[in-house]
Amino acid sequence: MPKPIVAYVRIIDAISHRVGRFAIYLVFAMMAVLLWSSISKTFFTPSLWTVEMAQFILVAYYVLGGPYSMQQADDSHVRMDLFYGTWSPKTKAWMDAFTVVCLMFFLVVLLYGAFGSTAYSLGYYGLEPFRFFWDLLVAFVTGGPDAASHVLGTLERSPTAWRPFLWPVKVIMVLGFVLMLLQAIAEFFKDIARIRGEKL
Repeated sequence: MPKPIVAYVRIIDAISHRVGRFAIYLVFAMMAVLLWSSISKTFFTPSLWTVEMAQFILVAYYVLGGPYSMQQADDSHVRMDLFYGTWSPKTKAWMDAFTVVCLMFFLVVLLYGAFGSTAYSLGYYGLEPFRFFWDLLVAFVTGGPDAASHVLGTLERSPTAWRPFLWPVKVIMVLGFVLMLLQAIAEFFKDIARIRGEKL
């Protein structure tokens, strides 16, 4: 395989590994929040923030751990093994490459929706979220945080009693989908290498 592709795969694998190892520990953070929720309901006034915070942590765990899961579980994903298990390694690589292309299409659709949802959470209600983010970036670079704040609209809040801002969890979703797409491309290159009889 060409050196730029090899470098890309190694860099993305390293990023996915580090982010995934961080995401593993979010389970303990979620457990701590839910434990506090149980204690506060039993002995004190129930906390308004605990269940929703646990949901946000679970979202971060899921979307940031996805690329790591894809990278680590070479032959552990669910497959129709009735057919797949009898195929040659080259045929398996062809099928894996095809399914990763389908996954990439799905991730692009998810990513587009996530960008739109994140723009909405930052107060943009139009139909061009990428233009909004470009204007926000230009305002921040040229005028700093004050100029960027003029581009933002009314920030979206959760309709619950706690009413947290929703943009942080939506930014994490965008980041997770971007990392998952980059890892899917890396897995596609690995499948191509296997088809050619090489190993990345």
